[in-house]
Amino acid sequence: MNKVVLVGRLTRDPELRYTANNIPVVQFTIAVNRTYTSKTGERQADFINCVVWRQQAENFARYMRKGSLIGIDGQIQTRNYDDANGVRRFVTEVLCESIHFLEPKSASRDNAGFGDFAMNQDTNQFESQMPRQSSPEEHKNPFEDIKSDFDISNDDLPF
Repeated sequence: MNKVVLVGRLTRDPELRYTANNIPVVQFTIAVNRTYTSKTGERQADFINCVVWRQQAENFARYMRKGSLIGIDGQIQTRNYDDANGVRRFVTEVLCESIHFLEPKSASRDNAGFGDFAMNQDTNQFESQMPRQSSPEEHKNPFEDIKSDFDISNDDLPF
């Protein structure tokens, strides 16, 4: 099984590119905090290379900016190539299957050391991904207005 789940912050603005076959792609790096601190009390981070393709790449480049908090579901992939000098290079990266935008447009992002950034996120699209606050009226009994010809008491029910 090859499954990766990460939460981190973008280290720079995404740059949308296209392959020779006109397929959109974004390669990016996220900083993921480690669960422990160093001897000096500083939080350590890993910088993980990722890649996203097609429509997700276009949306990602349109809405995310340096410092944006994102969640990634994907898998590890490795590849190699020969550089211009003929040296064999190996690359390990996360191939993103889905990316989740984890902060609203107005969120402050200074807890990762990136300062404040304004994420260019369409509010209407983002609200569908964020849990919304419910009002007290929404917690009323959903069946109280239903009329029925059945006369059943709670004592007659098996549960």
